[in-house]
Amino acid sequence: MTDQAVDAEGVRLSGEDHFLGRTRELKELRADIERAGLDTLAGRKAPRARVLLIAGRPGSGRTALAEELVRTVAERYEDGVLRARLSEPDGTPVPVADVARDLLTALDVPAPAGAGEDDLSEALRAALADRRALLLLDDAVAAEQVDALLPDTPECLVVAVSGGPLTGIADVRPCTLGGLDTKSALELVSRHTGSVRVTVDPRAAEHLVEECQAHPAALMLAGGWLAARPKAAVADLSKHLHAESDEGTPLSRVFKLVYASLPAPAARILRLLSLAPAGLVDPHTASALAGCSVGGARSTLDDFVALGLLHAVDSPLPQYEVPGCLHPLLKALAATQDRPAELQLARARMLERIVRLLQSSRAITETDNPDAHKKLQGMPRSLRFPSPRAAEDWLRVRRPALLAAARLAVADGELDTLARRLMSQLVRTMVAHFGTRAAAPDLYGIHGLVLDIAERRALPREKAAALLNLADLDAQTGRTREALARYRAALDAGRQANDPYATGRAMESVGGAHLELGDYDRAADWFGRALAQRLARDERAEAARLYGRIAAAHTYAGRYGEAVRNWRAALAGHRKNGDVAAHARALSELARVQEYAGHPEESLRTCQDAVEWARRAEDVRLQAALQLRLADTLEHLGDPAAAQLHRGAAERLLGEELSQGEPGSAEAEEQADEPKQDADTCEIRSTSAED
Repeated sequence: MTDQAVDAEGVRLSGEDHFLGRTRELKELRADIERAGLDTLAGRKAPRARVLLIAGRPGSGRTALAEELVRTVAERYEDGVLRARLSEPDGTPVPVADVARDLLTALDVPAPAGAGEDDLSEALRAALADRRALLLLDDAVAAEQVDALLPDTPECLVVAVSGGPLTGIADVRPCTLGGLDTKSALELVSRHTGSVRVTVDPRAAEHLVEECQAHPAALMLAGGWLAARPKAAVADLSKHLHAESDEGTPLSRVFKLVYASLPAPAARILRLLSLAPAGLVDPHTASALAGCSVGGARSTLDDFVALGLLHAVDSPLPQYEVPGCLHPLLKALAATQDRPAELQLARARMLERIVRLLQSSRAITETDNPDAHKKLQGMPRSLRFPSPRAAEDWLRVRRPALLAAARLAVADGELDTLARRLMSQLVRTMVAHFGTRAAAPDLYGIHGLVLDIAERRALPREKAAALLNLADLDAQTGRTREALARYRAALDAGRQANDPYATGRAMESVGGAHLELGDYDRAADWFGRALAQRLARDERAEAARLYGRIAAAHTYAGRYGEAVRNWRAALAGHRKNGDVAAHARALSELARVQEYAGHPEESLRTCQDAVEWARRAEDVRLQAALQLRLADTLEHLGDPAAAQLHRGAAERLLGEELSQGEPGSAEAEEQADEPKQDADTCEIRSTSAED
């Protein structure tokens, strides 16, 4: 029976290529594509895409009809079909910005992380301006959602699915769905039960269709009930339904019957699926919610699919979806049959399982970290991934559910320990697998959640951390002025919280933003403020590093004397701290400034010292770079023979490095340039027990 997976939103069985009924509606919708619009009748060219609206209650087959329409006309749109869902199963609207970004990603059009709804909508319209594409927008809640995504070209077509009319969008005639025709409804039932039980008692089958009011989702649940009972007659089900109270919809009455037939453990799991983030379930989610084994949970989920209670998602990993038409029924059952404390505990178990899976997914990428390997081996086998690729596939498939879990974790306005750990692990795991730049849009959303709660609950420390993270993402994606504003706001929040880490980090970051914007005086001033705080707290390593940043600002400004003075201060600090690598890099930069200042002999001596320190630090790449700089300086001083010797030395160093497979390849350089999230602020300024 598990191969008879059904979609409770439609009338197409998975694995079948046969669409049942809706012939008249399909004909009308196809004709509506060619219908002259109001603009055409008025002699004007249509300014926007034609919108076809399919309206109906959840479970009426509206999505299946939309998919069938798209299948029949897709060949007219050479740029392909784009799909987006505008609400979650519980009816929560999906932000337009998220939908627009996902559509841009499907078009392979980059969009800046942190861009607002208007910018993303405009970018989507621009991307579709020269294309002939078909957009399927499912589960629209309001006309504003659809309007914000409409292409400004009549060459595109939009098929929208909604519960009712979308008032506010011009020239749209809704195709409103009721029940199926009797022939199609009977065929739908027979596809679950087999044709014999329908043909031997056609009157009972027709009566069943009447009891269900030919509602597709109700008929599929009825078919699933019969399929699970090979000896039951169709008349038996009709009698059960007739004996039920007339209260409620046909769907709710059939669901009540199916639910009552479930064993108590399965019924409990089904109720708890109403807690699944975004209505998306995998065996681990069900296992954690119910407190049962992963294998047992998967078996139960497959049984639910056979009964029409779940929809199996087309995915490389086992994943299921709670049909939107059943979500309110499950939520009502959970509210009446499970105590609030039990629901809270089930949700906590689920979030804890997600945290541990994220830990496992991140740990398997840290192949050179013995602590991560030990932690991974200490996890139950069911939580381990066989390879980094498998962990990344899981992360991609479960991404919508994971982001929804983050929203769920902070929905009550708290930032308790579990929520902190979830946010921390989600950020770190995404960065580990995708890199900061690729994950930036999702990271914006996560840190934005923290910021909203911190502002709502007046938590200045958490606010400072969230603002620092958001500003870092702005800076890494080229939005320097936006980053500067957020760094200043983070500084205010850090001062309010009396948090020296946040204030010091914010002051330095303000300086970095001014440096990027070319305001070198302000950059040096802010680096100096951060330095004063580090010195007052006797943080010598950070102070030495900040001397270098001040020197860099003076160098850009052409104040080479000040730059030399600060590099010498940085050198003194690194020497006292015993940081050989930092000392070598500082000498290298000092030599560069001396060369800019017109002192090649001094630069030559400093550069030679830097080579020795780089050798002690075993920094091959720095040694090679310094050898090339020595060659340039010697050539400038009129000694080409010595210059050639140093160039040869640089080539040998780089050749040895590449032959040994050490960092230095193009891939290693790209990884070295990849910006990293600040570990402390990813933790939302908390100490995680698992790290």
